[in-house]
Amino acid sequence: MDKVYPDAASALAGIIKDGQTIAVGGFGLCGIPEALIAALRDSGVKELTAISNNAGVDGFGLGQLLTTRQIKKMISSYVGENKEFERQYLAGELELEFTPQGTLAEKLRAGGAGIPAFFTKTGVGTIVADGKEIREFDGQKYVMERSLVSDVSLVKAWKADKAGNLVYRKTARNFNPNVAMAGKITVVEVEVLVEIGELDPDEVHTPGIFVQRIVVNANPEKRIEQRTVRPSN
Repeated sequence: MDKVYPDAASALAGIIKDGQTIAVGGFGLCGIPEALIAALRDSGVKELTAISNNAGVDGFGLGQLLTTRQIKKMISSYVGENKEFERQYLAGELELEFTPQGTLAEKLRAGGAGIPAFFTKTGVGTIVADGKEIREFDGQKYVMERSLVSDVSLVKAWKADKAGNLVYRKTARNFNPNVAMAGKITVVEVEVLVEIGELDPDEVHTPGIFVQRIVVNANPEKRIEQRTVRPSN
């Protein structure tokens, strides 16, 4: 099975369509699949449900798909860096399933592991638990959370071999491993591609069994979300 595609647009061809649930790795702008997000924007698909920690910033990352109104619902844990996100939500133009960050990570991990639901203390007694099953274990109340599985997952890794074994780099690892597991089809964007056998098995973070398509983006922009500098003397 040849998993390597020449560009992001061809890597998404034939697998994305209107109304799908798309999971996207990254945290803020760190570890986002820039080329795949741009190709998703350019594809024109709409009515998407996007699972991601947040929606990037205005005009970059998933924020681009908010600008083009291709996302109808976000399942996320943080929305503080995107004014268009805020505007659409407050105007009733965007659905939001607000999820505690650790719960979101576990929803994706559980979905990838074939676990349909789990119980957590996070959110008990708050609106997060509204309408959900509450059960008591060892004298403590827990809320049942359903896991998440996406139609397509878009992932950023630093390095891959041609079998799709992935290595993430430092904090860019963030949500990417869980997003990769949760996809029915997972497309990964990498900076470095090597031959099968060149990766030390001990350095592999995500096994290739979870990856169906690979595209190389050797020089991503890696924009800084918030730049804080010290005044010059």
